[in-house]
Amino acid sequence: MNDFKKITEQPSHYRHLEKMSVAEILTNINKEDKTVPQAVEKVIPQIEKLVQAIIDKMVAGGRLFYLGAGTSGRLGVVDASECPPTYGVPYGLVIGLIAGGTKAITQAVEFAEDSLEQGWKDLEAHYITAQDVVVGIAASGRTPYVIGALKKCRESGIVTGSISCNPGAPVSKEADFPIEVVVGPEFVTGSTRMKSGTAQKLVLNMISTSVMIRLGRVEDNKMVNMQLTNDKLVDRGVRMVMDNTGLTDYEQAHQLLIKHGSVKKAVDVWLKK
Repeated sequence: MNDFKKITEQPSHYRHLEKMSVAEILTNINKEDKTVPQAVEKVIPQIEKLVQAIIDKMVAGGRLFYLGAGTSGRLGVVDASECPPTYGVPYGLVIGLIAGGTKAITQAVEFAEDSLEQGWKDLEAHYITAQDVVVGIAASGRTPYVIGALKKCRESGIVTGSISCNPGAPVSKEADFPIEVVVGPEFVTGSTRMKSGTAQKLVLNMISTSVMIRLGRVEDNKMVNMQLTNDKLVDRGVRMVMDNTGLTDYEQAHQLLIKHGSVKKAVDVWLKK
């Protein structure tokens, strides 16, 4: 693991950050951030292959797992947790696992990422099978928690993907569908929560959004299956119902939505009248 190019650990392009004004710090961070979407664009073909593999498995009844440590793990947990409220899919269809467990979402858990065995144990607790897909997320590409889990997955015939930010990363060797988004040195040397984290977030957005669209959870450009968990979402849903049915009475559309629980169901019932 020590012979690959650790670009994420290379020195920042900037020196003496402590001598910069606030305006200079913000401008230079923004300058670096602008390079991230360009790096993501270069790996769209790799993302596409992983997305298609996930769709194939999920159509057949499988689940999607994200697995990571630190910032990478938290990003996976966030993306997974947003799928049920946004797309109305069951909790447990997309699962985010982080080294150190739930506590690690808000607090660093020392050395949790250094176990080669724990990632697989965490997957086994969810009764992982060959129907599922596991995507390992590791900015450095050398996190033992992720590498060990993906290795066991492949030995068990489970489809694997990876998202890392170093070329030739060790985690890529354990992935059927590796994605390497090389964003270069961080503004603060080694602080991969910055550009690397942004790149991983963008890729995760692309994966879950495209999968959910292809699974039929979006109609036109609208979240017609979203959960109605607050007033803002209810109001958004009512306006979608009005747009899709031709209803002009807000209260009538509101009652229809609340009765049926989702925009899709409300619209389908109304149009079948």
